Amino acid sequence: MMSGPCLLLIDVQRAFDNPRWGPRNNTEAERQIARLLAVWRRVGRPVIHVRHHSTELESPLNPAHPGGGAEFKPEAEPRAGEPVYTKRANSAFIGATLDRDLRQSGIETLVVAGFTTDHCVSTTVRMAGNLGYRVWVAADDCATFDRRDHAGRTFRAQDIHEAALASLHGEFAMVPTRPRSSRASSSEHAGHLDPLGAAQAWRSAAMGSLCAARLAGVRQASVVTASSSAVTAA
Repeated sequence: MMSGPCLLLIDVQRAFDNPRWGPRNNTEAERQIARLLAVWRRVGRPVIHVRHHSTELESPLNPAHPGGGAEFKPEAEPRAGEPVYTKRANSAFIGATLDRDLRQSGIETLVVAGFTTDHCVSTTVRMAGNLGYRVWVAADDCATFDRRDHAGRTFRAQDIHEAALASLHGEFAMVPTRPRSSRASSSEHAGHLDPLGAAQAWRSAAMGSLCAARLAGVRQASVVTASSSAVTAA
């Protein structure tokens, strides 16, 4: 049975490499997700993967579409024992047993990351909040694409990303952030924090994986190194 805060990865799939989506923001999202996932696995907390199987024949997310876009990206390939849910709507809770399974496992806190910030991540987070879960969104572990509105105006992916997070924060979820100076660092040491002191952890950490360690409830001092970042968790 799963227990503790759960990392919920949304649609980290190869289809989002397809140029049809247009310009995107946060090209570091996959690397950040890999670090977050590495720490989550290291401390033995639950991980759930969600994938989108589109019913649109021309969509790269349709399993029948050539190119294997429905497959997971290598940075978030599920391991044996990690549940995988398949959805056909924006929300991971629609057409799946995710809510029931989370409740049966006693999971009340979700940390959400993936694609895209304003579509499936946002929809899943909104529904999770409405269902009563405590939700945190890993902003640096999400990304989206330029969008065009009904009047033909194009909005930059970064603006869409930030607007989506602003709409979620404080209403459906918490969106902890870090100063840009911290994001530029390759390594950071943080002191002792409460396991759920996520907001402060995210502000002081160089990488989102530190927050993951805090949320995962690490109480014993350990050092986790993922790629170029060294994370000290206590």
